[in-house]
Amino acid sequence: MPKEPTKPVAKITPKSKQASPRRMVVRIGERSLKHRLADWVASPTLFWGALVLVLFVLCSSALAIWTRSQPLVAVGQIAHETRISRVEFIAEDLTQTDRLKEDARQNIPRVYSADLPVLEDIRASLANLPRTLSGVSQFDKVDRSIRVQFGLSEEAFNALHAMPEDEDSSAAWDKHVEELDVILRRRPMMDRQSWQRATQEGRNSQIELRYGPEIENIADPQRISRDDAINIEKSDQLKDEIERIVRIAGFEEPVASSVRQRLLHNPRPTFNADESATIEAQAQASEQVMPVRRTITVGQRLYARGDILEQSTLKLANQEIREFHAQGSLARRVLRWLSIVGLIGAVMIGLSGYLSMFSTKIARRPARFAWLSLLMLIAVITSSLLVSQDPRLLWLAAPTAVVLVAVLVCVAYDQRTALVVSSVVAFLIALALKLDVGMIIVMLIGIGSAVVQLNEIRERRTLIRMSIVTAIALSIGTFFNLLITLPTVGAGGTAVAGTVISATVQSLIAGLLVGGIALFILPFIEKVFDITTGMTLIELRDPKQPILRELQQRAPGTYNHSLNVASIAESAAESIGADALLTYVGCLYHDIGKMNKPDYFIENQSGGPNKHDKLNPAMSLLVIIGHVKDGIEMAVEHNLPKTLRHFIEAHHGTTLVEYFYRRARQQAEGADEERTAEQILQEAAEQLPDEVNYRYPGPRPRTKEVAITMLSDAVESATRTLAEPTPARIDALVRKLANKRMVDGQFDECDLTFRELNTICESITKSVASIYHGRIRYASTAEDEKPKSKDAADPVSAEKSA
Repeated sequence: MPKEPTKPVAKITPKSKQASPRRMVVRIGERSLKHRLADWVASPTLFWGALVLVLFVLCSSALAIWTRSQPLVAVGQIAHETRISRVEFIAEDLTQTDRLKEDARQNIPRVYSADLPVLEDIRASLANLPRTLSGVSQFDKVDRSIRVQFGLSEEAFNALHAMPEDEDSSAAWDKHVEELDVILRRRPMMDRQSWQRATQEGRNSQIELRYGPEIENIADPQRISRDDAINIEKSDQLKDEIERIVRIAGFEEPVASSVRQRLLHNPRPTFNADESATIEAQAQASEQVMPVRRTITVGQRLYARGDILEQSTLKLANQEIREFHAQGSLARRVLRWLSIVGLIGAVMIGLSGYLSMFSTKIARRPARFAWLSLLMLIAVITSSLLVSQDPRLLWLAAPTAVVLVAVLVCVAYDQRTALVVSSVVAFLIALALKLDVGMIIVMLIGIGSAVVQLNEIRERRTLIRMSIVTAIALSIGTFFNLLITLPTVGAGGTAVAGTVISATVQSLIAGLLVGGIALFILPFIEKVFDITTGMTLIELRDPKQPILRELQQRAPGTYNHSLNVASIAESAAESIGADALLTYVGCLYHDIGKMNKPDYFIENQSGGPNKHDKLNPAMSLLVIIGHVKDGIEMAVEHNLPKTLRHFIEAHHGTTLVEYFYRRARQQAEGADEERTAEQILQEAAEQLPDEVNYRYPGPRPRTKEVAITMLSDAVESATRTLAEPTPARIDALVRKLANKRMVDGQFDECDLTFRELNTICESITKSVASIYHGRIRYASTAEDEKPKSKDAADPVSAEKSA
């Protein structure tokens, strides 16, 4: 984590040559504004951050310009504002045109198609009747079905039986049958439903008959009066009409009664309604109607506040938008576009300034700022597209997008950043969708109700509870906002109630949807933003985790040491408001690298010779600092989050492995005892070990949590060497180690302040004193509790286990 270019430069120099080395004078030198600006401009973080900012402003501005050009209202909605025409243009009078088209459709006669098999069956049965009867000598021998079908009497039988022998009578019969067929084709017989539609539908007094194949002497199609239709289910009318038709066809008694009986026996419809043909004819008539046009003047009202929007009104509003863009000057359009770009740019610059001051995790990582900008842009795009396609989804799309951003940013970073970022998203959506103040307030209610519950996410039910509470808050806010802002003049009570209920239900669904989406994409968010949520940390602190189980079995002393460090560091983190859960879990895993060579670390040695006694200091150094590298490899193998890997790699920072460094110096100085002073001075630089080579490779802690772990780890190890761990001695040890790490520069890359460091020391002292509390000394055990060796009582020997 690079230092801030504006940070003062501290130079520590001795006050004088005779002064004690402990007396130092700190000189603070401020860099000039010119140099600070030069460093700031040359910073790659600034370049990439500015590039992301510019791209976001351009994309969101283009989206806002496009969305604002859409009508953003739907048919059936209640207009929230009165809209007037900004330009003069000629528009089609859709209402008048539709009325004329409807008139044309209603004036088209309904089409009925002939049932040719029925007509042909009637004609053929009558035409063949004389020939059929001529083959029978007596009336009694006529088939009963024929007698019933034709109502055949003996007189009619005699007349029909003789017709084939008389050519004139036969020709006359055929002529009458053909005439009857023609009449039946012009007097349609229908069932009750078709007859009712023929006599009631449409404004035309005629109906159109179609026969299919062209028939001689009959035009196809032909129109007749609707009164000529015959209802076969109305027996009185049918009987009268059949009698009239038979008489007109020229049939005389006694055969006329047989013809009538044939038509009245099981009558079937001769014509049926042809819906497809009717609709086609109506469409053709409607297309032939010329549009009615009118001039819309500047200032003319398109619709008023409270109107329930119709299709014609919405189409007129869309045309006005197109005409306004077409007739408007380019300069005016560019000025309006630049205003939107400037407004969004100003807001984003303010957001960037806020992030640089209060959310350095984002400001110092351009990749994180890019992901955050992409998340904001996706929220604006989603809500804008949904509402522009269906404005009735406004109360679902806008709150869902805004509150979801708040939840995700809160999970990834902190509550304060989530409030600011989601408020900016609410502003961008309101700008794009032309939302009123009431809608913005509802979105802010959703943001606040969601963020306030996400102080710490340790369980999935926290998100579920959040979504329920947010849904209730959004629905209540939406309900009261609509009661205040929804126009009631001009709109019916049913329409107002329907709008309020629909919007309230949408807001309720929006709150529930946020929780579901957040739970679903939470693992992806952790990976993208390189963060670890409380739920993941709760899972990782479980002692049944494979890597912790392995640590318990292979290095039980190290595991107990990690538990003690975790307990100490957790309290220290809580005392300064740091992430206590992350600190605790990080401490559990910080020494997992010791599993590879557990016997080389003093907490795992249960008596017996120390293995380091057989190694030279350089080899021991490789073993000691190797646990950091081994721990990182294990963390990668077990897919531990990056935040926990930093605990492993930085819990020693770049501190000096003092025990083996001093041991190496002692061995080098012991080899020079038999040499002269000149030889020692000549070869001292080559023989004495270099301090840099006996330091951990780092990096230094970049977060407060890791810095607390570093200090807690050192204190827990060193406290074991105290013969009498009284609170005063523990406090002195804690402050000594803290000052030592601070002077060594181990805290330079984290954000710890002196006040926080003092608070941490007090918390660690209290926690360690409670663990290594004093006991009553008994005479019989007084000697047993004395230190066994000088090394055991020396805090420096703790470096073996550190």
